[in-house]
Amino acid sequence: MGFTDWIARMMGEEEPEPTFTAPAPPTEEEILAALDQVVAMAADAKAPPMVQSRVARVANTVRLTMPRLRNLGLGSQESYSVMATATDYLPEALGGYLRLPREWADSRPIENGKTSLLLLIDQLDLLGSTMDKVFDAVNRADAQALIAHGRFLQSKFGAPSTGGMLDMDAAARQQAPIPEQQDPGSSGPNRSQAPERPRSMLDLEN
Repeated sequence: MGFTDWIARMMGEEEPEPTFTAPAPPTEEEILAALDQVVAMAADAKAPPMVQSRVARVANTVRLTMPRLRNLGLGSQESYSVMATATDYLPEALGGYLRLPREWADSRPIENGKTSLLLLIDQLDLLGSTMDKVFDAVNRADAQALIAHGRFLQSKFGAPSTGGMLDMDAAARQQAPIPEQQDPGSSGPNRSQAPERPRSMLDLEN
């Protein structure tokens, strides 16, 4: 407590309540940078291939999900799950494994007969399935918005179109040749419409 605060207390003045400012959520660039860092950490430490592939799977799903989170807003549960996975859950799980001696972590059971490596695999699989569900939920939200927009257009302008597909029967009718008119009293084509060929002198003699 400073001298000014001590004087204020002696004078009976109430101390102002401390203010707390919540840290700003990480930006999209910071989340993507955290993903790059955790993937590089697994590669630099030469983590087992089964670990590196799972880390890459989680990171790729997060990268695919990030652009679609803009439509949901930063306050959604999906946004928080993606942010926490990239900046906390994934690097913490991998870091906890990498801090252990490799041979000990891969061979010594520590919980329910599982080694640290197997526990890490379980955690990475859980993160991977969770991010898959988030990605699916975000895509479904976009799809529902598309469906709702289509219903709005239908109610405003009428029945939906054929989706740009051609009516093949109508096209065939337009391209079919017009049949030549026939004389009702004969089975052949109507010759009255064609000029008669001049007869030669040889034809007249015959």
